Amino acid sequence: MITAKTRLVAMIGQPIAQVKSPDYFNRAFAEVGAERAMIPMEIAPEAVANFVETVRGWDNLDGFVVTIPHKQAIAELADEVSPRAKWLGAANVVRREPDSRLVADMVDGLGYVAAIRANGFEPKGKHALVIGAGAAGSAIGHALCEEGVAALAISELDWQRGDLFADRLREAFPSVEITTTCGDIGAYDLVANATPLGMRPNDPLPLGRLHIAALKETALVTDAVTSPEVTPFLEAAKESGLKIQTGPEMSKAQMGLLGRHMGVL
Repeated sequence: MITAKTRLVAMIGQPIAQVKSPDYFNRAFAEVGAERAMIPMEIAPEAVANFVETVRGWDNLDGFVVTIPHKQAIAELADEVSPRAKWLGAANVVRREPDSRLVADMVDGLGYVAAIRANGFEPKGKHALVIGAGAAGSAIGHALCEEGVAALAISELDWQRGDLFADRLREAFPSVEITTTCGDIGAYDLVANATPLGMRPNDPLPLGRLHIAALKETALVTDAVTSPEVTPFLEAAKESGLKIQTGPEMSKAQMGLLGRHMGVL
């Protein structure tokens, strides 16, 4: 039960109904008897700056988690960002200091890597395809390069954004083969959907069924979408006999990272 003594954290995004973090955090707080709660907040993009100013004066709020579409905006509005968040130009978690300063980090990629490892996948030396070069896709691609993948392909409808991200990765990770074309689908060990495709019932698949069927039988197919838990993309991968990883698995894997940054877990 939330009382006047409850310490708060928040999660902001739009839409917010599909997020899982409030469930995970509130369950964790209850299990350890912490007088804390996470509240989901549906914030429109034009209201993000006002929200950040409110947080500066919100003395019983210790921080907040960020989901689409606010990750880039928060990276610009925070007082301090980690080197990783600065490189990516996006943040998904913010800690509020006692002096009201806001310190941001981006741990989507770290959580993704933790999740694939929990599923028995070791990225070093592998070939990966990341669909989407937005905040989540960039974080995942960057983290996979840090972990030593041999090759990374970036599939992005906004080709200028995809090319820019690929160029920055080539500069940062010269030993990794970076491309912006899918090429031989059968060469990939890992496929990550990092787009919102799958959140709505009539969304197209981020990768066509024929391409999914062409993946090697040992490939791991993953999705960052958290609701539905098993997206049509993952259903199609299962039908092809492939191992899958859901969005909630990625979300759970980064919970500790988020909580430690905010100082609440």
